[in-house]
Amino acid sequence: MEPVVSVRGLRKRYGQFEAVAGIDLEIARGEIFAFLGPNGAGKTTTVEILEGFRARTAGEVSVLGVDPAHGDAAWRNRVGAVLQESNAEPGLTVRESLQLYSGYYLEPRDIDETIALVGLQEKADTTGTKLSGGQRRRLDVALALIGDPELIFLDEPTTGFDPSARRTAWHVIDGLRELGKTVFLTTHYMDEAEQLADRIAVIAGGRIVAEGTPGTLGGRNSMAATIRFTLPEGTGADDLPPELRALLAGEDGRVTLTTDTPLVHLHALTGWAIGRGLDLPDLDVRQPTLEEVYLELTEEHA
Repeated sequence: MEPVVSVRGLRKRYGQFEAVAGIDLEIARGEIFAFLGPNGAGKTTTVEILEGFRARTAGEVSVLGVDPAHGDAAWRNRVGAVLQESNAEPGLTVRESLQLYSGYYLEPRDIDETIALVGLQEKADTTGTKLSGGQRRRLDVALALIGDPELIFLDEPTTGFDPSARRTAWHVIDGLRELGKTVFLTTHYMDEAEQLADRIAVIAGGRIVAEGTPGTLGGRNSMAATIRFTLPEGTGADDLPPELRALLAGEDGRVTLTTDTPLVHLHALTGWAIGRGLDLPDLDVRQPTLEEVYLELTEEHA
């Protein structure tokens, strides 16, 4: 199946400054793809080129089988976008806003169905200026969906949300997958990318520095894990089995072990504790978080 987005050797220069320095991307149909990067990394420039709002310097770009630099009205009917910031239509209710926007498209979605999809049934007759921040963002998603696009760009969709509103927005975004939509998501929230994305690409210094699933990005799945616990009263690190003492990475009230084979060493630890009739109630095992991997990747290429 032809990819929804295909990018080869994309470059964008502003005078002597190269904001995008030859990136390759490919996004499959029905995928939620997260594009991460620090400010100034080339993220926004790349997205605007894909949306057809900015001209590229070099490279090949195909979005829904069309070069976005030459996208016509029919192509734009197939693309939706939720910008990082937007303003409510003055004086219009949720339903009236969708009625207005539906007139821009050849085959718009049903208005009431779209309102229900984003969970705004009880606010359908409320003006946009009276919605909460989370409700306003849901209206933004509804406006992006009203044309029934195949591809949706979501730019920082939950910036400034409280935790409850973010979770609600995630549910709406995740539901786009069930509708068969392809989603291009930019975000600064690592937990958001981990929760929603099928794949992630990280851009830094105008280049793609890593690409993979949330679990494999930057080799995350093969990185050393940490095992942390508090030694039971009456025991010390010297009482641990030799193979565990060799892994000691620190003691700050809790013991930290670093291991490439956490299952093996966790078995040795629990076997030692059980054999002595001891408990390890705060035992914690974890691999590096996505945020830690992201920070390492972007700092390396800063």
